[in-house]
Amino acid sequence: MNPFQSLREYEEYIYTLKQQFLSIHRSTLIVIRRGKKSALLQGELAFAHGYRITAHERLSFDDGTVVIESYGYEIWHNAEKTAWYDSQPHPDSPELASTHPHHKHIPPDIKHHRVPAANMSFAQPNLPALIDEIAQLTAQLTAQDNQP
Repeated sequence: MNPFQSLREYEEYIYTLKQQFLSIHRSTLIVIRRGKKSALLQGELAFAHGYRITAHERLSFDDGTVVIESYGYEIWHNAEKTAWYDSQPHPDSPELASTHPHHKHIPPDIKHHRVPAANMSFAQPNLPALIDEIAQLTAQLTAQDNQP
């Protein structure tokens, strides 16, 4: 169930992400209204160890709910794109049917190697799942840094 009943609530959520998730070092996310019933989310979240997420969402809001119509999220480690999520349908890929159209591109052939993304949705925010993914990666690196 979507926790946002208005675009204003979604904007408040986006603009307070850094306070909600202490792992975020910097946020440039902005919500750009595009008429009475649509908006775009774009920008970047930066984390420790050179990790960042770039985010693009096309939003619509009507009848009291905010819906993500499409999205693209890229995960970067320094200058390397390590994965990305998108909602581009691939109906001819049976391995993605379980979460159609949500999927993640991963190495080794990041453009063509896709896996289901059960943690993505059009009906609720996707950013918490992505932030958790980055938090796990940075925690591993921090633990390695602290080993004797």
